[in-house]
Amino acid sequence: MKKIQIYAVLILAVFQVSCKENKSNNSTQKEIDQEIAFDSTQNLLKAKNFEEVIDGKHTHLYWIENNGLKAAFTNYGGRLVGLWLADKNGKLTDVVVGMNSVIGFKKSTEPYFGATIGRVGNRIAKGKFTLEGKKYTVPLNNGENALHGGKKGFQDVVWNAKKTNEHTLVLTYTSPDMEQGFPGNLEIKVTYSITADKTLKMEYEASTDKTTIVNLTNHAFFNLNGEGSGTILNHELQLFANKYTPVDAGLIPTGKLENVTQTPFDFIEKHTIGERIEMANEQLKFGKGYDHNFVLNGNIKKGMNHAASITGDQSGISMDIYTTEPGIQFYSGNFMQGKNTFKSRAKDNFRTAFALETQHFPDAPNQPNFPSITLKPGQKYQTVSYYQFSIHK
Repeated sequence: MKKIQIYAVLILAVFQVSCKENKSNNSTQKEIDQEIAFDSTQNLLKAKNFEEVIDGKHTHLYWIENNGLKAAFTNYGGRLVGLWLADKNGKLTDVVVGMNSVIGFKKSTEPYFGATIGRVGNRIAKGKFTLEGKKYTVPLNNGENALHGGKKGFQDVVWNAKKTNEHTLVLTYTSPDMEQGFPGNLEIKVTYSITADKTLKMEYEASTDKTTIVNLTNHAFFNLNGEGSGTILNHELQLFANKYTPVDAGLIPTGKLENVTQTPFDFIEKHTIGERIEMANEQLKFGKGYDHNFVLNGNIKKGMNHAASITGDQSGISMDIYTTEPGIQFYSGNFMQGKNTFKSRAKDNFRTAFALETQHFPDAPNQPNFPSITLKPGQKYQTVSYYQFSIHK
């Protein structure tokens, strides 16, 4: 009997080795190299550097992945820490800039790297708005205006996080009544997931017990050539927007919808970001480059607005953005000053990353002609954005 048991164990061991060899033989060398690279990336970002206690809540590092696209998040600010995929040469490339620790994010002079933004993304003029005849004030944190939810927006809170499977991370947060001056207890759920077609999917849901305003987004800073690779000015950008919302010197919309034709804001056909950024244009002067909301023209794909398409000139990595939102904010990294150090040890130098934030329009509560961001009890706030990646060789 013992001999039979020994033989059975030996046969099982040989079978397991054979299976591993077959799996290795069936994998391409590129797939094997990428798997090794992913493992080394995961070791590069140390989980212990994301273990902190902020406002009595614990922060952590979370990984999700699917079919060659891998993302790291922290529940401090609901932040996308990094996003990796192979470029046209098979080189693993991190296309989202970020820090290598929670403390790095917390101490950064740029508070929004990768963060989930709210309660209201973008600017509110003078931090004031009126709902149902009652006036409200949000703390000013951007000159005379409130930006991205006030002095302590959602980028500076600890979210509850649950990884439901290897592809999906669910974040929840209850924003209490009058937090940063906003009325109503707001229950928020944000689901970040990676699909098999190399898409980072962002789903936002919210409900309130009092009439309030909501405009949620994510403020990832991208460089499709890779974090630390230098300027983003040679990226080719296409925006499916015939109009944009011009701003005053404080970057508050004037209320007009201007046609982009014959202006440096015309990205209906592809242009590099840097091609016209130094033109003598009042709007570019106000923003110190591009920092404007574009009005999506209803080019529908995947059942949503096809908002943007952009390609890294060195990597061949392309990103297409689809959204249920009516607008997208294009920011060309004009206020980056080299004061912060990324996880690659590179500095956040001038225009070495860009943002494309899906959104309702800035200062919507004070602009009667803009789509409303008012949310009432019994209503459900729900919006979806896809960031899909592909390779152009």
